[in-house]
Amino acid sequence: MQPDVKHLQFEEVTLSDLENVAKELVHTTGATKVILLHGEMGAGKTTFVKAFCRVIGITEITASPSFSIVNEYKTADGQSVYHFDFYRLIKESEAYDIGVEEYFESGSYCLVEWPEKIPSLLPLKYTEVFITTTDNTHRNIVFSIQ
Repeated sequence: MQPDVKHLQFEEVTLSDLENVAKELVHTTGATKVILLHGEMGAGKTTFVKAFCRVIGITEITASPSFSIVNEYKTADGQSVYHFDFYRLIKESEAYDIGVEEYFESGSYCLVEWPEKIPSLLPLKYTEVFITTTDNTHRNIVFSIQ
């Protein structure tokens, strides 16, 4: 039996709309804490992560973990949030070596850029966010929620 998948679509999203879109993601993901972000280079994946982090109460500066692979942020109440950027991975085993599966099983939010680099390491349940560029200031964003 195929799991129910819910799709939410947001069109012509601007930078000022991102926090509202991120709030919708927080409200609709439920217990699913692994969020896979898809989009071409420059589509706004990291910018969306920053908005998402603000929505869940992270006040520290968030940045792309391009070189460190994973950044950890803390909410005001001490909850961890992990932000992965697998763009620079050469082999899937590099993600395995940092213990990505343990992060995914932690119950903490795991925001994953370039998840297509680690297909066999992804958990069974996750939410996907697809970001496409429509022009320099607008994006279409689709959530696929299991």
